Amino acid sequence: MAPECAQSTVYFDGSCPLCRAEIGYYGRTDQAGALCFVDVSEPGAETPDGVTQQQAMARFHVRASDGRLLSGAAAFVEIWRRLPRWRWAARVASMPGALAVLEFGYRLFLPVRPLISRGLGRILQRGKQGGRGA
Repeated sequence: MAPECAQSTVYFDGSCPLCRAEIGYYGRTDQAGALCFVDVSEPGAETPDGVTQQQAMARFHVRASDGRLLSGAAAFVEIWRRLPRWRWAARVASMPGALAVLEFGYRLFLPVRPLISRGLGRILQRGKQGGRGA
């Protein structure tokens, strides 16, 4: 069952260390509870209507509180709008042409995300192993 939430719902790939780190940051920053988080990598996780689990894991999605489904850069901008410390970034993104530039950057990032995520996962794993013996 999808979380019931008047806030914006963030659909993220919890199997990705990079995604988990970013979502963890947003969760810690969201003092007002403006965001709900759904890990779409979990078996049986609800995904937005018309979006398969594979599509939801491949591209970032947010269901805005007004019901709009946003993906890619527009989804990040929705999160920034909801977090007081990030509203300045949402304002910058609303400037003419800014969202197109952000989306272009996001599309360039997507193919390298697995490499970055694997590298981050290794670093985090080494940190956990190093912490055990200390």
